[in-house]
Amino acid sequence: MASSALFLRTVFARRFAQSSLSLASHHQATQLHTSCFNKKPFHGWATAAHSPHKTSGFVCRNIASSVRGVRAASTQSMPTNEPVVSVDWLHANLREPDLKVLDASWYMPDEQRNPLQEYQVAHIPGSLFFDIDGISDRTTNLPHMLPSEDAFAAAVSALGIENKDGVVVYDGKGIFSAARVWWMFRVFGHDRIWVLDGGLPRWRASGFDVESSASSDAILKASAASEAIEKVYKGQTVAPITFQTKFQPHLVWTLEQVHKNVEEKTHQHIDARSKPRFDGVAPEPRKGIRSGHVPGSKCVPFPQTLDGSQTLLSADELKKKFEHEGISLDSPVVTSCGTGVTACILALGLHRLGKADVPVYDGSWTEWGAQSHTPVSTS
Repeated sequence: MASSALFLRTVFARRFAQSSLSLASHHQATQLHTSCFNKKPFHGWATAAHSPHKTSGFVCRNIASSVRGVRAASTQSMPTNEPVVSVDWLHANLREPDLKVLDASWYMPDEQRNPLQEYQVAHIPGSLFFDIDGISDRTTNLPHMLPSEDAFAAAVSALGIENKDGVVVYDGKGIFSAARVWWMFRVFGHDRIWVLDGGLPRWRASGFDVESSASSDAILKASAASEAIEKVYKGQTVAPITFQTKFQPHLVWTLEQVHKNVEEKTHQHIDARSKPRFDGVAPEPRKGIRSGHVPGSKCVPFPQTLDGSQTLLSADELKKKFEHEGISLDSPVVTSCGTGVTACILALGLHRLGKADVPVYDGSWTEWGAQSHTPVSTS
């Protein structure tokens, strides 16, 4: 087992090394710059939202963007009723010991973007890489399905995350795959999880520093998470476990539940895919998947919940978007998409509107459209 673990660690380390070599020129352009953080007591997670606590003397010299002078910032407590945090909040609290930051970037295959390489080129200082495809169910051919409780606990523990920690997750698009990881943590009972509003693009546009290359600690933790998943699905013991899960079944739906809902209509079904895919006039990106949508479902393409800078719309704007598509916010909702990623963006938006109990159909259209017995509607 030790030799196997060493092999996996070597392979993962080699992936990082290859990423570094292939993008060395980009690394030079985004080298790590030192930020000056004046340490201040961290305000507790459980305090009321939008309750600002001023800090005197917090300064950061923004070298990366060639901004001269001193930037003042204020620290505000972590919101308890909001699913996102601003880049200003994260910047002010980045060095707090009970705050963990995850880069959960993931891209569609046809985009030809490598999230691991991009993490190497530039990531928020101190953040770790969360592999959505890797931290997944190994017993199915469906992409990045929710892993078992034991597997998730083992992987998250390997990343050094504990139940007492607050977690901020971001991605390289703004709000895209980070919402999936936000949902995953909530499914396993961890509510101290937030998406960085606007993600890495907004962080960089605000002039905040990024790191290039990954520390040996980041490499070891990422490879350890991968090893932990493999061990759990092979029936091997993984220790130590620092993160305890508490499965929330009401937040995840199966094909059988969606099929039942077609008949009983207990939940409004919202599809986050594009309108052409929903209508069945555009082909699915994956082979062997029928075009169309689940009978009775409605289409709210996920980009409609974001503004031009890829940040989440205000509550008023979100409410208008959903109501315009005939969605009643007073009735239960379930969301889906292509593979269970962008459906979580709809769940994120609905959470902002006070609907914290929205389940996501994990298999989504990739599972539904591949079945021969599931009904399909087209427009």
